[in-house]
Amino acid sequence: MIRWRENQVRQDLAKKLVFLIGPRQVGKTFLARQIAAGWNAVYLNYDSFADREVIAKMRWPAAAELVLFDEIHKLDGWKQYLKGVYDTRPAHQQLLVTGSARLDTFRQGGESMAGRFFTHHLMPLTPCELRRVENVPLDLRKAERLITRGGFPEPFLAETDVEADRWRRDYVDGLIREDILDFSNLHDLRSLKLVLELLRRRVGSPVSMSSIARDAALAPNTVKRYLEVFEALCIVFRIFPHSRNIGRSLLKEPKVYFYDTGLVLGDRGVRVENHAAVALLAHVFELRDLQGADAELRYLRTKEGREVDFCVTRDDSPVLMAEVKLSDPEPDRSLRWFHTTFGIPAVQLVHDLRQDEDHNDIAVRRLNPWLEEIDAVCR
Repeated sequence: MIRWRENQVRQDLAKKLVFLIGPRQVGKTFLARQIAAGWNAVYLNYDSFADREVIAKMRWPAAAELVLFDEIHKLDGWKQYLKGVYDTRPAHQQLLVTGSARLDTFRQGGESMAGRFFTHHLMPLTPCELRRVENVPLDLRKAERLITRGGFPEPFLAETDVEADRWRRDYVDGLIREDILDFSNLHDLRSLKLVLELLRRRVGSPVSMSSIARDAALAPNTVKRYLEVFEALCIVFRIFPHSRNIGRSLLKEPKVYFYDTGLVLGDRGVRVENHAAVALLAHVFELRDLQGADAELRYLRTKEGREVDFCVTRDDSPVLMAEVKLSDPEPDRSLRWFHTTFGIPAVQLVHDLRQDEDHNDIAVRRLNPWLEEIDAVCR
């Protein structure tokens, strides 16, 4: 299927090297091949022994208009290598580099490539992307599928729920046995799986390393390390409480969500919240990648227990807060308190809502229609 980022990546390729980053099986290679269609393009995957020799000796045709590197971060000194390729390439040649979240992690250190690249984060499908691509409002069947199966293309497009479940089982097994073991020196598969299972049951709540450590019979530092690896590989993402100018928001524990909503274990309300979190994070990445904005996804919580699910910040200042509910249209007390006390624009997103409502300055909106238009309503 067409991905909305395709045109944006094409435009940036004409200017600089482009990193296309995202979770495993989110569609990066498929998108890269779509972009390459119709060009004199060369695709080189570092996992291929034949391609490794071509990469090492730079033997791709000089006439190639586009060179795609996949999994190049597995090459020792890959940042210096890419810097050299970029600086010495023919003027007509464009470079696209794809890889898992490890590429984003490794890109941030070592040899500087400042001024030579743009970054694009490819996320699972969201209501906003589907609306843009299909140019029609999201129908109820597809909206429900995003919540139950998640937005990774293969399970989302699968003919049956059984096929989607089979994909997910293989996906998780592959992440643990291949990506995690390849990425780190962690080899205790039983403990890794146990911590992952515990996280699947704690979505949407502040996560205590000590609590998980007790349940898993592990040291807190070990749990912290596991969580950092899960996050680096785009299995989960953490959001932290916003604190600037909100003196009481001092609780430091993050909340954890899954890139694949289908991995969430919990009631329907928790899945709906994870669904919203993925869509909001995709919007934040869009603000960063396409506008260069200093944007973050946070949440709000005070020591007294007032909490709002999500807060989008720009330049470390809140521009919107959102509370997600399954069916309750009455504005949440904490949402109202933060809005009244700090003047932060507020919206309550309700999945099972017949029509939009306004409660004084609090907007109560149908969840998926609002997420479809997030690019317009949350800038």
